[in-house]
Amino acid sequence: MEFTIRRRGVLASALAAPLVLPGLARAQGSWPSRSVRVVVPFTPGGSNDAVARPLAEHFQRRLGQPFVVENKPGAGSTVGSGEIARAPADGYTLLVTSSTFSTSAATQNTPYDAVNDFEGVALAATAPLLVLATKSFPANNLRELAEYVRANPGKVDYGSAGPGSINQLSAELFAQKAGGLKLVHIPYRGMGPATTDLVAGTIQLLFTTVPSAAGLVKDGSVKILGWTSEARPASGPQAPTPKESGLDYSAEIWWGLLARRGTPREIVEKLNATANEALGEGRLANYLRGEGAEPSPRPPGEFDAFLKGDIARWKQVATAANIRID
Repeated sequence: MEFTIRRRGVLASALAAPLVLPGLARAQGSWPSRSVRVVVPFTPGGSNDAVARPLAEHFQRRLGQPFVVENKPGAGSTVGSGEIARAPADGYTLLVTSSTFSTSAATQNTPYDAVNDFEGVALAATAPLLVLATKSFPANNLRELAEYVRANPGKVDYGSAGPGSINQLSAELFAQKAGGLKLVHIPYRGMGPATTDLVAGTIQLLFTTVPSAAGLVKDGSVKILGWTSEARPASGPQAPTPKESGLDYSAEIWWGLLARRGTPREIVEKLNATANEALGEGRLANYLRGEGAEPSPRPPGEFDAFLKGDIARWKQVATAANIRID
């Protein structure tokens, strides 16, 4: 997502320097001069909350004003996200969210424009998904999975946390990139029951996060077919990536900090630098690695482009698979 900063100068005379409007100067120069809202569009206690609170505490220590975390769940994260879309672009209302922001934009009629109403400020971390199968499943890796599904169209199913979830979209991305394979989607209300049914053999496949898979991997109750990332993670099960399996794609989940598009550049850069500093501290970095994620500090422009590409990619997948949540 590209962002534009408009500076207004008044030419007092041929020899005078441009004068910045007083209101804008105050907004940029003294920010933050009061408390800042940090909206988390999910219920307390989840991974987004666990990212938001250490960030908010670090911002408060470094920037000298309260950063207050507010949980605003509902409608696949669109309720809380909508608050930022309606807020002024002044840096006093921020959003800590995750890949659900992208998948909601790809599969729902959101009450905002995910690309034009928001800009990426700081990417906290990215994490791959694991592709799991029942112990008795014939394939042993992603290449064999593609071959088996190709030979048995419409006979292989996978579970997900629900329609439009990252689990469903990741499975459909695999199917599309492997040559238009036909998988059968079995939606659940959350990953808990889907995981239980995978172990029981009720469903055959699951594209899931590392925390959801950790217990299954540890006790050997499922088969690991591969990762969805560009490269194998430094830690975790030894399993092939799509690239190693001859498939030209990768998919990762992410957590990050967003602001209203049009927020002054100085504020965006200050937030980015402070967030990246927090990612270098033990508490947040250790939590993220425990979630199977890798801290991924980068400049705001890079995260903005990443976010824009993530939304576009999942929209393409959802359109091709006819995934729509009304």
